Amino acid sequence: MLSGAEIALIVVAFVALVGLVLVQLAQRLDRLHRRVLRSRSVLEAQLVRRAEAAAELAGGGDLDPASSVIVGEAAWNAAVHAPRLVGGESDELADTDGERGLVESALTMDLRAALGSPLDQAALREDPTTAAALDRLAHTCYRAQLARRFHNDAVVATQRLRRNVLIRTFHLAGRAAMPETFEMDDEVFTGTPAGGAGAGAEISP
Repeated sequence: MLSGAEIALIVVAFVALVGLVLVQLAQRLDRLHRRVLRSRSVLEAQLVRRAEAAAELAGGGDLDPASSVIVGEAAWNAAVHAPRLVGGESDELADTDGERGLVESALTMDLRAALGSPLDQAALREDPTTAAALDRLAHTCYRAQLARRFHNDAVVATQRLRRNVLIRTFHLAGRAAMPETFEMDDEVFTGTPAGGAGAGAEISP
């Protein structure tokens, strides 16, 4: 039969073990939240570059007048809706993600309509200046797709960990908002950039 001292020692050891587990969980959760913030900052930067590349194409006089106006307005709208991130954080993100996704999706759809089929784009690429603008757009679209994929992977990993019983029971997430994936239509086919193999091809999120 265990003595009182032995029982006390077992209790202390158990409490210490639980405490260690909680500390490790809290640290892991903190790292995931920081990863989400960093990946969101990267995503925002890539979306801004995509809008800039679209605006450059629209202002180059290479598209037909109607498409130039439509793409230019969509690019400007995407740029002005980009939140201003300070240190990778913004209090506006959770409230504006829905609208932001719609704005970015609108730019994607306008680009698809303006660029037309691969045959149409082949004709556009006959002009070296237009080909260079399309290459930049292809690169920025591809990078934005990758950034969104990495961000959403980080968000899903964080959501999964926050469903842990210990994290919910001991409120290890504190007041941090539950991160949400960023949803948008980002499939833009911009042909094959010169010197690149398929960098402008469609990539499913």
